[in-house]
Amino acid sequence: MNRFYDLASLAKPLVTAPLALAFLDLDADRRWTLGFHDRETPLTVRQLLSHTSGLPPWRPFTGEALAIQLRRAVAGHPLLRPATLGLATYSDLNYRLLAELLEGETGVPFSRLGQATGLDPAPWRNPPTEVPEGPDAAAWALATEDPLPSRDRHLPQDANARAGMRGHAGFGAKAPQFREALARWIAAGWADRMATDVAEGESGTRWGLGLQVAFGGDGRFGQLLSRIPAGTGLQVLEDASEAAPTAAPSLQEDPGLPSGWWFHLGYTGPALFYRPSDRSCISLLLHRRGPDGELLEAEELRARRWNALARFVGQSGG
Repeated sequence: MNRFYDLASLAKPLVTAPLALAFLDLDADRRWTLGFHDRETPLTVRQLLSHTSGLPPWRPFTGEALAIQLRRAVAGHPLLRPATLGLATYSDLNYRLLAELLEGETGVPFSRLGQATGLDPAPWRNPPTEVPEGPDAAAWALATEDPLPSRDRHLPQDANARAGMRGHAGFGAKAPQFREALARWIAAGWADRMATDVAEGESGTRWGLGLQVAFGGDGRFGQLLSRIPAGTGLQVLEDASEAAPTAAPSLQEDPGLPSGWWFHLGYTGPALFYRPSDRSCISLLLHRRGPDGELLEAEELRARRWNALARFVGQSGG
């Protein structure tokens, strides 16, 4: 298909986390380095990688220091909600701070560090499929008076990444390029280091150092993944469909047992699944634009991912 994909938050496990594991001390206290002078507890790289730092999910990137920005009250919005120290709350801000630490430690711009993965940092020569604005655009206006960064087909969909927020997004690839980057990621052992059970998270999730556990309960990806035979290896599944997806099974509240797989999702659609026991890796390259050009809601996007993964499971004999 030769399409170019905005990998969105897959930059976290594929770019930022490996760099942090390679260059940074996981347990040194970084409060002072990052400007959190009034924080009463240590702030470590291990917390940032596992989303247990207590930082809220999101704040707009305006160039202001995050520690200062967080002192101001914001209006109610799911992305702006507070978090609990020690309970994993998925946050782009953790990886924004990791990028700051990496640039300070190495003296090299983050985008240049990230190019070693083989993925392309934005701005991109080949623009990916464009999707409408998402919830970060609505939250932007509630958290700052600064104008929303203008859109550009050659920059990420994420409003923060458009403004230059490093660490959490901003890389893309075509399918063959993505497969090569994944092969290097696995061979270097980064996936195995991330798939380490570190912390309990919101809604029963469990996080490692850059990946989270895929549970096998009804309607969860682990339910499908557990049927994939051993020795599947590395598979990149590309789906450029914009048709309305068939509904996925209902997502039950009980997460079930761990499936043996770990995963990460990207806001624009792509997904990554990894099984440490045999180093099998399944990735989905797809996007979240619907048949009328609309942004697919979270449940519709889950259905698109579910359908793509189910087709592969059926083909693999699972």
